[in-house]
Amino acid sequence: MGRILVIAEHDGSELNPSTARCLSCAGDFSGLDCDIAVLAKDGQRVCEQAAALHGVSTVIRIDHDANEHALAAVQAPQIAKLAEDYSHVLGPSTTFGKDLMPRVAALLSVAQVSDIMSVISPHSFQRPIFAGNAIVTVETRAKDKVVATVRTASYQAAAGGGNATIESRVLDVELPTHTRYCGTSGSGDGGRPDLQSASIVISGGRGVGSEKNFALIYQLADRLGAAVGASRAAVDAGYIANDHQVGQTGKIISPDLYIAIGISGAIQHITGIKDAGTIVAINKDADAPIFEIADIGLVGDLFTIIPEFEKLL
Repeated sequence: MGRILVIAEHDGSELNPSTARCLSCAGDFSGLDCDIAVLAKDGQRVCEQAAALHGVSTVIRIDHDANEHALAAVQAPQIAKLAEDYSHVLGPSTTFGKDLMPRVAALLSVAQVSDIMSVISPHSFQRPIFAGNAIVTVETRAKDKVVATVRTASYQAAAGGGNATIESRVLDVELPTHTRYCGTSGSGDGGRPDLQSASIVISGGRGVGSEKNFALIYQLADRLGAAVGASRAAVDAGYIANDHQVGQTGKIISPDLYIAIGISGAIQHITGIKDAGTIVAINKDADAPIFEIADIGLVGDLFTIIPEFEKLL
């Protein structure tokens, strides 16, 4: 029998919800125990959050100054060392996981399985292809370790109520020095929820018209406690930074509520939102493709609708 190791995503103090979703995927591996690895400079707080998740056997705390920032080049050798005791290593299919897990797979000389959306058996999985228009079954060799990313949009977060043991460990592994943390730059989220884990997301598209007009999206998002997303068209037009892009070439999300404003609904965008609980579309074009998948659609001018909506709020 094997064991599963889930790699925790966190910001140094808070556990990202993507970890709880990975844990739900691990729960589909019948009969396999699951541990969570927390790599940080001081991971006590994050470990306590991970230990409270239902289904965790042990939380492995790896404290090291080099883990202060989540550098894939630095963390991958440590995870590869930990993997010696496990048959499966899972990470979220987020920016963090997509950067880290291929390096882990390479160090272990196995092919990575990407975007698991369903577990058939310990070595057989389903994942989406062709912008989510088809589902393919992927099998790995029984003798190989499985290194995979989990399509977090396909899983609900594991519940709390757990009381796992926290085990500190020191790894005898040489860490690379060719990569170092220099700083973080980006648009910033203004204190808004993380796009990939938010329960409410409001996205703007080309129809918003300009970077200045995106203030309407931000204002509405702040009223609802929502994260802000965008279509690729809006990003390409320079209305908003690309770390907000939702879709096949952006971020795959599954909020409880997704509001698409001024977004036509290209298939690449639909791929990123189709797992949302409720989809609301606002567009002046009654024939926009977004209305084909929306649960609630409103045809009209967003510059009239949004202010009216805010008055109601």
